Amino acid sequence: MESQPATDLAMMRLALDAAAEAAGRGEVPVGAVVACGEEVVSVAANEREATKDPTAHAELLAIRRASESLGGWRLSGCTLYATLEPCPMCAGAAHAARIARIVYAAPDPKAGYAGTLHNTPQDTRLNHVIPVRSGLLAEEAATLLKSFFRSRRRKTL
Repeated sequence: MESQPATDLAMMRLALDAAAEAAGRGEVPVGAVVACGEEVVSVAANEREATKDPTAHAELLAIRRASESLGGWRLSGCTLYATLEPCPMCAGAAHAARIARIVYAAPDPKAGYAGTLHNTPQDTRLNHVIPVRSGLLAEEAATLLKSFFRSRRRKTL
């Protein structure tokens, strides 16, 4: 699938806005967007603290909401944008939803399953592979995460 740098950049900026908003609510600042071409289908941020739901990751919520909006679970024409590399659960959900492409900002050295610890989207043992673009606005996403956790550590001291 062809990359569209201007669209990718615009969608990642939306995801970063969602992540920043989540930080303001005390959530780990991760945001996600599902888009079909230039059309935004859903935007979400982490909601684990608010919902007390361990599965309320930004990517999973964006996928759920996109499926609702489009009226079906197959998101084969869509791209998932995330400010942090998807974890095992979110990479699996993207695969199950037949996401066409994944674009993420910062790598996750502790839970990244789109190239860092494992590469679920590119695992040829599965029934299809998903192209992945990484590092888009990575510095901005990493700064947001570092600032959030630095702030949290200061509050507990």
